[in-house]
Order: sequence, then C-alpha cells, then structure tokens
Amino acid sequence: MAGSAEMLAAFRELANTKQLERSDLLDLLRDGIHAALVRKYGPNVRFELNVDEMNGSIEIVRLRQVVAEVEDASAQVSVEEARFIDEDFQVGDMLEEEVPFQEFGRLAVQAAKQRIIQRVREGERTRIRDEFADKVGELLSGEIQQIERGKLVLMLNKFREAEAIMPYREQNHREHFHQGDTIRAVLKRLEETPKGPRLILSRADAMFVQALFRLEVPEMQQGIVEIRALAREVGSRTKVAVISRDDAIDPVGACVGLKGSRVQAVVNELGGERIDIVPWSPDPERFAKLALAPARVARVFSDPDAKLIQAVVDEDQLSLAIGRNGQNVRLASELTGWKIDLYSSREWMERGGEGGLFAPLPQEEAAAARVPLNELEGLAPELVALLANAGYAVLDDVLDLEREELLRIPGLTPEQADALNAFLSELSDEEGEESPAKA
Repeated sequence: MAGSAEMLAAFRELANTKQLERSDLLDLLRDGIHAALVRKYGPNVRFELNVDEMNGSIEIVRLRQVVAEVEDASAQVSVEEARFIDEDFQVGDMLEEEVPFQEFGRLAVQAAKQRIIQRVREGERTRIRDEFADKVGELLSGEIQQIERGKLVLMLNKFREAEAIMPYREQNHREHFHQGDTIRAVLKRLEETPKGPRLILSRADAMFVQALFRLEVPEMQQGIVEIRALAREVGSRTKVAVISRDDAIDPVGACVGLKGSRVQAVVNELGGERIDIVPWSPDPERFAKLALAPARVARVFSDPDAKLIQAVVDEDQLSLAIGRNGQNVRLASELTGWKIDLYSSREWMERGGEGGLFAPLPQEEAAAARVPLNELEGLAPELVALLANAGYAVLDDVLDLEREELLRIPGLTPEQADALNAFLSELSDEEGEESPAKA
C-alpha cells in the first residue's frame, strides 16, 4: 500500500500533466478520499483533510458525533464507546479519529481513484468547452495522430487534451496527408458526444478560406476590410467578395497584397486552388457583373421578384463567363445569391434584344436541361438504370455532379463515373464550339 508521500507525489504529477491548479488538486484529493471513506464507513461519513506539502504528508481525521443512541454508524458513535477513548466525552461532543492509510482497503483506494479520474475528465470537458465555444471559424493547427477510414485524428498544438477530428467530407480530396504531418484547419463546430466535446475541423468549408485571409490581411484583423460573400468548389476555385469601411483602402488590393503576396500565401495553403477576388456591391446587377470576372459582361438585366439575373456577353467572352463545366457562372450565382443565366450578344439580339429577354429563354434552357437520360444517345443502359435508381432521371440532375458524388451512387463503378464525366464534357464542348475561349 502506497504511503501518503507517494500518493501526494502521484497527485502532483497528475496536476502537472493535466495543467491543474493547486486548489483543483486539493479538491481532487478531498473528493477521492471522501469516496474511499464512504466505501469503508458509509454514506454520511465526515472528515477533515490536512495536507503538508513540505513534508509530503496527508492527515485524514474522521469525525463522529457522540450520541446516546446510534442511528447512523457512519456519522455517530455511542457515548459508551467514546468514553473508552476518553472518559470526559459527553453527548453532543465530536470524536476525532485519525485514519491511517493502511486502513484503506483495495476497493476503497479503487473508489478514490475512479472518483479522481471522473473529476479530471469533467474538468477537461469543461475547459475544452470554455476554450473553444467562441472559436468557431478560427484557424487551429495540430499533428495528425491517426488516419481512420479517411478520417483524420489530430492532436492540437495548444490543447492536446481536446479530441479533434477532420471527417472525410471536410477534407480537400486533392490533398494527401500522412501520420505525423502538421496541418492547419478551421474549427467548424463543437460536437457533444458521450465521451465529451469533440472538435470538428475542416479544410473544405468556405470558413477555411475566410480564416486564411484574416491571417494574411492585417486590414481584416483591424475590421477595415470585410469578406461579405464567398463561394467555393473545394480544390478547384473560390470567389470572394470584399468591401472596405475606409474609402482610402482598396479592399481587393488589400487582399491581393504587394505583388500578390497575400493571396498567393492563401493559394499555397489551399494547394493551388484558384481564387477570384471582387468588390462587393449592394446593386445586384453590378455585383453580378463583378462576380462573373474574369469575363467582361456587356449588359445585365435583373428580375427582383424571381431573383434572376440575365447577363449578355460578347461572343469571345461566353466560354470564359461559363467556365469549365459551368463552374464560373455557378460560383458567381452562389456568390450573389441570384440565379444567373448567360447569353451571347448574338443570341440576345436574335431574341429581340432587351424587350424579349425575360420570357422565352429560361423556358427553352430549362427544357433542354430536363431531357430524360434514357433519351440521350451515348449513355449505356445499365448506367442510366443505376442513375435512375439513385433518383437521377434527367440531364439537369447530373450536370453538376463531381466524380466523388458519382462514386457514392450504389453499384456505380469508377469506370462508369469516368464514362459519364466524359459524356458530359463532350456535351459542354459541343455547346461551346461556336464561341471558343480560354476558361
């Protein structure tokens, strides 16, 4: 049986490991010893604890009230028994008895240990909640401890006790990490589990890009420049809309930095992901023009009731405005919060110009996108059947699906996913043959 000096040394080591204060250590000692005494003497036991850290000793004194008739043996002692110790004891006095460590049985010591471990865990959970509850959206860094079925388990640099994970869906799938790598990610949310709070980190969320810009742009840290909107397709392209509270500071220039140094630092952290930075505008038509950069937009018309923007571009700008697989216009639409339809200037003129722009075109475009998959030549029947079983019946359903999303369809093989992507790319190429441009 370990003596009080060894036990006190063990508690000091525990306090240092878990970063506990001296008051917390004493509370743990009291709780643990109380659990042991309850195990040995009963539920209502009372005691005093004296700790001499200089000598490394712990003194435990059990307290029992002297009574004429004992009703609770854990807290009371009869006057006859008390007078065996001292003849002067009277009813109502308090009997003080030192409890040697040697009297603690194995089960009592185990109860003390379990209570202390429970208190330490409760304290850790509380500290994790207090530390991270208001840090959602901030950057954290840590070392990858384990990779479990695509999920990354991290040990944070500044709070090693916290459980931090990065699920597969929160990762940039173009990045590849190994155990022992140090990475940065944004805190997406704090998740409660039966084992306590868990930190969910992300490198795929738009908040990650925002946090990187806050790190690199001092004007954002000072609150002068602000990100008003952000649209992202992970690993490929991000559009950022910024605004300045100071007319003397260009928000785009502040984010780009001298010779592009600031935005390049963000791009490097994102593994080469392309970033478009545009000024934010409260005018939806102007904002749509800016959001479609790098394409130059000739004219813009808006329908506020339908939250619809129709943008007209020159022939040589159409492919650039659409982007690869429609990415540029898709991100611009997400950035503005309005649906954006693109038309070449020739098509717009053929439709009667400004007057006839808003009625027929969206219907014709929608009709083309609603073509059933089983009516398209070039798609294998078994592929069409698999897509139909998963709820994808028309062309519009699959136009924007990424390869990773296709692979999650039950029964669909990587070869079939590649075949479908190639088919959709051929459709896009055929649509853009009249006005080729570099996207």
